[in-house]
Amino acid sequence: MMNPSPYKNIAVASTFSPRFEQVLSEAGRIRERFGSTLNLIYIGERTGETTKRFQEILGRLQLPSDSPVHYGEGDPADGILRAIADNDVDLIVAGALEKEAALHPFLGNVARRLLRDASCSVLLFTNPELKPKPLRQIVFVANYSDHAQRAFKQTLMLAAAESCERLYAVRVYTTFDEVRAAMFVDNGDGTPRPRTFEEEEADLEKFVLAAGETEVPIEARCIRGNTGFAASDFVKSVEADLLVVPVHKSEMSAERLPNHLAWIADVIPCNLWLVR
Repeated sequence: MMNPSPYKNIAVASTFSPRFEQVLSEAGRIRERFGSTLNLIYIGERTGETTKRFQEILGRLQLPSDSPVHYGEGDPADGILRAIADNDVDLIVAGALEKEAALHPFLGNVARRLLRDASCSVLLFTNPELKPKPLRQIVFVANYSDHAQRAFKQTLMLAAAESCERLYAVRVYTTFDEVRAAMFVDNGDGTPRPRTFEEEEADLEKFVLAAGETEVPIEARCIRGNTGFAASDFVKSVEADLLVVPVHKSEMSAERLPNHLAWIADVIPCNLWLVR
């Protein structure tokens, strides 16, 4: 069990879909890793039958039978978001996919709304399994905020618990970065200039070292690319099991992820953990 974890309450967004048990099983594993309380959110009517069904499933998966079920009504995404806010949920776990189109798995409507509008962290599983597979390759999209540093330490704890084979800390260096104010450094004469690729690599190394000692093998990688999709391509190239993206609450408007991360709201390359 990881301690101390900021995730006291983990909830599973549940409909009795074909993959519900798999999602719940994955959530059970994550709950164990974080030492959290497990909650279920169900958008539908509370009946003797649904209560019995939840009890049966919890029993079958050997999860705590006293896990509370929060019932909601109306639009599934709205209901889940309301239940998250009403029940102090710190992390919501859900299935990610609505359909696979061509070669890209596309996010379902509920998953997309959770990414954009949930007040808590979100963990989406693309291929949930009854016997969860270990998270062997993890990719962390770094930025240099205090929030990202905390999220990286959390990721390291999970990676250690999962006996992760490699944790990649990545930055995408794009031509847009060269003109982004946050990326500028002093030229020595008071005029700003873009940070070089080498400076970016050096800062990424510093970010990784600041997390302290760990047994987890870490690789810091700056990736050149002109869009956020460069990160998606990298995730696929290393066959990552989990993509971790720290997003500070203040960076989120109601509808959007930060521009360079907007792609994850449509195409999801693997399991995704959005750390708020």
